[in-house]
Amino acid sequence: NNLDNIEKAAKKADLPIGTNLLRPPTSDTFWVRMLGLGYPAPTAMFRWCTDMLKINNADRFIKDKVSEYGEAIVLLGMRKSESISRHQTMNLYKIENSLLSKHSKFAQTYVYTPLEDFTAEDVWNYLLQNKNPWGEENRDLLALYQDANASECPLVVDTSTPSCGGGRFGCWTCTVVEKQNYLTNMADKGEKWMEVLDVLRNKLKDTQNAEMWEEVREKKRRSGRIQLKSNKSICKNEKCGKLNDAGKTICDDCGGPLTTYTPGPYKMDFRKQFLRELLEGQKKVQEMKGDPNLELILEEEIHEIQRIWRMEQGDWQNSAYEIYNDVMGEHLAIEKEDIGGFGGTEQKLLMQVCQKRNVPYQLVSTLLNLEFKYQGASKHSKINDKIKSELNKEWRDYEDPEKLKEILGELAKDKEILESVKPGERKDTKETLLEKIEKEIYGENRPDVIRDLENKMAILEEDEV
Repeated sequence: NNLDNIEKAAKKADLPIGTNLLRPPTSDTFWVRMLGLGYPAPTAMFRWCTDMLKINNADRFIKDKVSEYGEAIVLLGMRKSESISRHQTMNLYKIENSLLSKHSKFAQTYVYTPLEDFTAEDVWNYLLQNKNPWGEENRDLLALYQDANASECPLVVDTSTPSCGGGRFGCWTCTVVEKQNYLTNMADKGEKWMEVLDVLRNKLKDTQNAEMWEEVREKKRRSGRIQLKSNKSICKNEKCGKLNDAGKTICDDCGGPLTTYTPGPYKMDFRKQFLRELLEGQKKVQEMKGDPNLELILEEEIHEIQRIWRMEQGDWQNSAYEIYNDVMGEHLAIEKEDIGGFGGTEQKLLMQVCQKRNVPYQLVSTLLNLEFKYQGASKHSKINDKIKSELNKEWRDYEDPEKLKEILGELAKDKEILESVKPGERKDTKETLLEKIEKEIYGENRPDVIRDLENKMAILEEDEV
């Protein structure tokens, strides 16, 4: 591959150049965050992927080199002509009378940008007039950009002629942009396997429509709480999409229902279904490309996804492994930590008991997982804190429209009371303020939801699980 070729060429030329392929930790990969933890497809307002997949890894590598050598120089291919903001940023950090610039984050780190005054056409002219030092063919790179661009992508241009030189290749899964044009363009040019990627990417993009939130997104956040929209409520009617004042439940324009809460992570049903479709896509791409080693998702990611599903969702039957085995037609070995103390049989039995006793299955399974994880621990403070944290989450039946309305009403009342507190009164402890809120909402006869759950769970001990 390119990295190997670069190292070989550097060794042959006796240059002190090495290569490193940077990857995020398995816990931070795109699919683990999305399918394991349920992170929604990235948007311009919530672009969580950029930090986790790109910036954090580069930052970690730079800090390691600074620790090892005392300083580092980062070589980047940035150009001032890319955009006005890029031009301004590059000038801001430039060191006077030096080829180097200051790094925006780290001391003892500098940036060298040899292409800063190149135009896109300058870059292509240089590449095509000079031989690639590590043996690759630069014209193949040009062909790649031509295939990705709908136009002919001419080389010699004037200021009025479009060029492919400014084109970019983003991640194929990117949902920040409206369309990933290079996928469709390259598919039209003969790379039919990219149609498979385009279909998968568009399915993720569709989940950003407010109309689909009810179907694919949880009502509570990963914190375990339902969060009231702080400013405006979005009309669920995609053709309308009006932002209404907070607190309203019906759209002023079309009379449609409003999304009055901030949607949470993807639902488990969607995560399982998309994992299946992703693996089916991988299998299809392998067949179309004739490359059985081409992977859209790594086996180590499947393991991590299953670990999260087991611990957070009570998925003791190892659904991720079942889906993999079913689609790929081969057995993916279960890792030791995924065996746990319970399996599919115990899951079905516990679900039946929880349904009979009207206790949330996910709550009980999580508590049992915690007990299993910390068994034998010398100190119980950590597990006690974890149990308290789980019990403090929202466990009422928020899928019931009336119950959801009740919960949202309480949250709106909480917000109203908090906003009415004068700055001088904010010395109250959080607990005191919560007591005020609870008393205002419930009066003296406040139902203790946590105690009610504890009582119901105690009954479970009478059943054989």
